[in-house]
Amino acid sequence: ILPTNYQVIAYYAIIGFIILILNNHILNMDSSFITDNLSSFNKEGALKHGLPSMAYTSEEFYKTECQTVFSNNWVFVGFAHEFNEPGDAVPVNVAGQPVLLIKNVNGSINAFHNSCSHRCLKIVDKACNVGSMLSCPYHSWTYNLDGDLCATPFFGGREHQPEGFNMTEHGLHSVKIAIWHDWIFVNLNSESQDFEEYAKPLINNFQDIDFKKMNPVATLDFGEIETNWKFLMENFIEPYHVQFVHRTTTNQPLEDHYTIVDGVCVGSAIDLDENDKVEGSLSVSSRYLTLFPNFIIGRYFPDQIGVYLNVPTDSGHTLQKRVIYTTDGKAISDKSVEEIKKLWWDVHKEDHAICEKMQLGRLSPVAKNGGLLSPYWEDSVRAFQQMVADAVSK
Repeated sequence: ILPTNYQVIAYYAIIGFIILILNNHILNMDSSFITDNLSSFNKEGALKHGLPSMAYTSEEFYKTECQTVFSNNWVFVGFAHEFNEPGDAVPVNVAGQPVLLIKNVNGSINAFHNSCSHRCLKIVDKACNVGSMLSCPYHSWTYNLDGDLCATPFFGGREHQPEGFNMTEHGLHSVKIAIWHDWIFVNLNSESQDFEEYAKPLINNFQDIDFKKMNPVATLDFGEIETNWKFLMENFIEPYHVQFVHRTTTNQPLEDHYTIVDGVCVGSAIDLDENDKVEGSLSVSSRYLTLFPNFIIGRYFPDQIGVYLNVPTDSGHTLQKRVIYTTDGKAISDKSVEEIKKLWWDVHKEDHAICEKMQLGRLSPVAKNGGLLSPYWEDSVRAFQQMVADAVSK
């Protein structure tokens, strides 16, 4: 017996209702999964727990970070000085999404979703120069360097364009971009706060620098580090570990450090004088600052800056590289550059070893509640973790 039209309609209505219930259940389950696991972190008391272990080991938590932390904030993605010519293109991954950075004929760097408007193919999969036009390798849909669609070969048959098709409506989809001196940030949320306003607490720390004199002198590419991205951020933020981990590479006494918590800018600092300087070690006044979520910038007086690019690839791996700059406009010898590179390579390898052990330690059941944070030396870490917790809980 064939079903009546009413029975068919009722059947699909029931199926739709079941799907709606299941989707809501999954969303509620995701939300409760995060909330339940943050209970120890949110507990009131003089001593605070850190983020729970699952915040560093769970792919589900990392996926939630992609949907919140990295989708609604200004994410650091690259260095402007690496774009030398019009057509230079660099694909990056932001919140698990493919994004394309490309330099146009006027020298500006644009950001687009790295997806062709035709069949949504990822257009560029490695850094290259695309020339004056960007062409999809699948069906040769072609865009200029500002993302405008310029050619759709045979899309409508011999006429190339079918009736009703407007090329101006099918260019690449832009991504909000900001460049602060040499540093490129993108925000997937088109309604987000402007970068200059968002980053004001960080920018205020560099008002006395003439950035026109800043010059990149070295790049350290550390490749993939077997640790969650947050451990690299937290390690940079807090000074507590310096006298223990960096005994042979630095001379910055713990008691001379202090922490900095200013909205989305958190970190630490130390003020020293010339008498404290020790050749071959880091022994100068320094500022260790971050901009939530993933931008790290160190200032080493009188004339050096280091900026780190941290790119999480999953819950347990992060790509990292650092660019070192001088800020006095003076030339620096090759020997001095090599000495600077060696010092910082050694310092970072000490940090990386610690962060990788932190990742391994989080696999223990006793790490479930995240350990304890020093209320004096790690309040900046707590502030950073609070921003993560607030973002994933929304």
